[in-house]
Amino acid sequence: MTMTSGGFIRLPGGSVVVALSLPRPGHGSVSGPYDDGGCRVRVLVHAVNRQRALTRLRNHGLRSVYLRGNMKPPTPDEITAVLHHPDGLVWRGAPEDDTESWHPIRALLRAPAHRSGATCG
Repeated sequence: MTMTSGGFIRLPGGSVVVALSLPRPGHGSVSGPYDDGGCRVRVLVHAVNRQRALTRLRNHGLRSVYLRGNMKPPTPDEITAVLHHPDGLVWRGAPEDDTESWHPIRALLRAPAHRSGATCG
C-alpha cells in the first residue's frame, strides 16, 4: 500500500478532482513509508467520483494507491490545470514548486524504473 497525502474536491457539476502526493515511480522509497520526504510527485485526477479517479491511476500502473482523508485537497490552480488538460490526469515533480509545469501522466510512467543513483527532480 502506498501511503499518500492528498485530498479531493467536488465540483459544481458533480465530478471530483483528486490530488495525491505519491512516491515517484522508479526512484524507490528514499524515506520511510510514513515520512513526507523523498522523491514525491503531485498527481491530479479529474473523474466522475473518487473511486473512479483511483481506478484511473491503477489502470496506469499505480496499483496500490489509496486516498485516506482530505488533508491536502487540490488548490484552485491545480483544479484549473487538470480541467484544462485533455486527459484529465497530470503530475508535477516538485509539489511545493508552483513554477514547474504540469505533465501528462504518460511522461511520468515511461521513465525507466532501473535508474541507479537517480536524484529527485
